[in-house]
Amino acid sequence: MAGPAFRAAAVRVRTPATSANLGPGFDAFGLGLGLYDDVVVRVAESGLHIDIAGEGAETLPRDESHLLVRSLRTAFDLLGGQPRGLEVVCANRIPHGRGLGSSSAAICAGITAARAVTIGGAEKLDDTALLELATEIEGHPDNVAACLLGGFTLAWTDGGSARAIRMDPAPSVVPVVFVPSTPVLTETARGLLPRMVPHVDAAANAGRAALLVEALTRRPELLLAATEDRLHQEYRAPAMPESAALVARLRQDGVPAVISGAGPTVLALAEESTADKVAQLAGEGWAANRLSLDGSGTCVLPLTGQGGIPGGSPRTAG
Repeated sequence: MAGPAFRAAAVRVRTPATSANLGPGFDAFGLGLGLYDDVVVRVAESGLHIDIAGEGAETLPRDESHLLVRSLRTAFDLLGGQPRGLEVVCANRIPHGRGLGSSSAAICAGITAARAVTIGGAEKLDDTALLELATEIEGHPDNVAACLLGGFTLAWTDGGSARAIRMDPAPSVVPVVFVPSTPVLTETARGLLPRMVPHVDAAANAGRAALLVEALTRRPELLLAATEDRLHQEYRAPAMPESAALVARLRQDGVPAVISGAGPTVLALAEESTADKVAQLAGEGWAANRLSLDGSGTCVLPLTGQGGIPGGSPRTAG
């Protein structure tokens, strides 16, 4: 059987940073952020050539072990076969090892680019299959759902299959991220979580997670209460004491703040009128960035010009 046919032209894929958990929504909630990695992929005659600029340029591998390349290869296998060669150019802006979804961005870029350069790829690997594949590679769906869909996402598994819905955050919400200079491995942060938690804590988190859906989409004035967490942040604090202290200090000042993903970045969900002031609250040792909310998720863009072709309209995957 003949393998797939590939487009001669290169494709450009843009993936947003993401913040998972958002406090009580452990391994379920995700938020697309306006900070982006760009990847250009072209099918070549032979070999593998990788260029990397920006984050990770000095440390990331330039061979088959690169996560983006592994994701490309996995998607090509599902699409019917591997191209003869690949040229990959990465412009990375999402910090690595900081809880802002850099690995999810690489995974989503790889599988989306593979689909885009394969003729008929969208029919063979639809949006539902794309989410399932990204989840399989990443291991959990919270970050990849927000990366693929944008907006505010709720992800879960059903019979082993990944599912997600996308909601529009209230436009008045302004994410402010505080990024420390030192990373924390996700495996380290997960290793600190207990196998069991008190029933009262689980019940409290269920209520706050439900409230967070209302707060983040329609009633931002409830975000401080809605972002309270008892399931993971306290247990992870020994791995990131400065981050835990910053979260506590911001919350004491009335700012809805959480650990972003597995940390150590701190995410504050500010208001338009206070975001600039909030960004100044961390002090030295933190890179504070006021970001926009991402509404498009992973997109295939033209190689030149400003316009983009979204990977899909706001939607449900699964």
